[in-house]
Amino acid sequence: MQILLLIACVIALVLINVPIAVALAIVAVAAILASHGVGSLPNLALEMYNGATSFPLLAIPLFILAGAIMNASGISQRLIALASALLGFIRGALAMVSIGTSLVFAEISGSAVADVAALGAILIPAMKRKGYPGPFAAAVMSSAATLAVIIPPSIPMILYAVMANTSVVQLFVAGIVPGLLGGLGLMGVAYGFARRYNYPVEEAFRLSRVWATFKDAIWALLLPAIILGTIFGGIVTATEGAAVAVVAALFIGTVVYRQLNWTHLRVAMIDGGVQTAVVMLLVAASALRGTYLTEVQLPQELAGAVARITTNKYFVLLLLNLLFLVLGMFLHSAAAIILVVPVVLPLINAMGIDPVHFGLIVTINLGIGQQTPPVASVLATACAIAKEDIWEVSKTNIWFIGVLVAVLLLVTYVPVTGMGLVNLLYR
Repeated sequence: MQILLLIACVIALVLINVPIAVALAIVAVAAILASHGVGSLPNLALEMYNGATSFPLLAIPLFILAGAIMNASGISQRLIALASALLGFIRGALAMVSIGTSLVFAEISGSAVADVAALGAILIPAMKRKGYPGPFAAAVMSSAATLAVIIPPSIPMILYAVMANTSVVQLFVAGIVPGLLGGLGLMGVAYGFARRYNYPVEEAFRLSRVWATFKDAIWALLLPAIILGTIFGGIVTATEGAAVAVVAALFIGTVVYRQLNWTHLRVAMIDGGVQTAVVMLLVAASALRGTYLTEVQLPQELAGAVARITTNKYFVLLLLNLLFLVLGMFLHSAAAIILVVPVVLPLINAMGIDPVHFGLIVTINLGIGQQTPPVASVLATACAIAKEDIWEVSKTNIWFIGVLVAVLLLVTYVPVTGMGLVNLLYR
């Protein structure tokens, strides 16, 4: 009951427009004062500082910066041109191009909002000019951008790994197959729409065109290979890999493509700093809540209460899926991870659920949450670019969300979908 009260108080404060980090801190301080008195106050600042000084979290601003640099360096246009040369002969090809480009861009940015902002600004107007309905164009771009939180590197996965004290590299590996399955599923739905409504074919397949666009995009394709190759090969940690990504992006943007300037770099650094500050405030506030939960052992009580009801881990996963799907409608992914994951971890451990497997489930759940109003951060960004009503777009987007839900259920109940590569490479 106390856990539900804490979560309800945080959500109530958020609904009246209190920033989530402030809401977390207010509720945590109030709970600590109620249980330990004013004598505990001098330690709160130190708890927040210790909670926020985590080395793996450095990867978040670095991946954001690398993605922004590559977008400013013309990577988006080159990836789109290559995808168009490969897929342009298929009916509804521009939708396929949007999904295919998102698959590659996801391996650089790690952020769904960055993905839809960078690619949507180019592809959504292009689809509308070709005769695709605006709601369809926005839905395709929005759902495809969600692949950025499933395919590595993923910022929500980094945050979960820190909260759960588990391997971020194994989480990255776990996301590869589900991300590719999601991309293929989205393409299948887009093709169904194209056949039904007779969307256009872009261009005939020409090998010379593929070769020309491939040569132009080769450096853009090398960047994700460098990032993931060094991380998965055990050469660098995920945080060090993010630093490698920034260096490689700077080299490609300034020396190879020669499109990066100081204005673009300044904007990228500011954006990265702002997003990092938001996350770090959340992490610092969650440290207070974590201190309270540890001392009163509420997560352990929750685990015991659920264990008395059922010992079926798949039923527990069903309940947690429903919880995260609902939370995803109202909270951004970082806030949901910080608010709930530390609470349910003892339950996950008690049920014998692999924390890496659970991390993948959480990530996909919150990716779906980015598509479901009222918050729907990624969907809202796509609608703003397309200048379409969010509810009209949602009517089309429900078909694409269905694909993501299918991937979620597959990952949940057929664990080898995500964990097969992890078990093969690391266990």
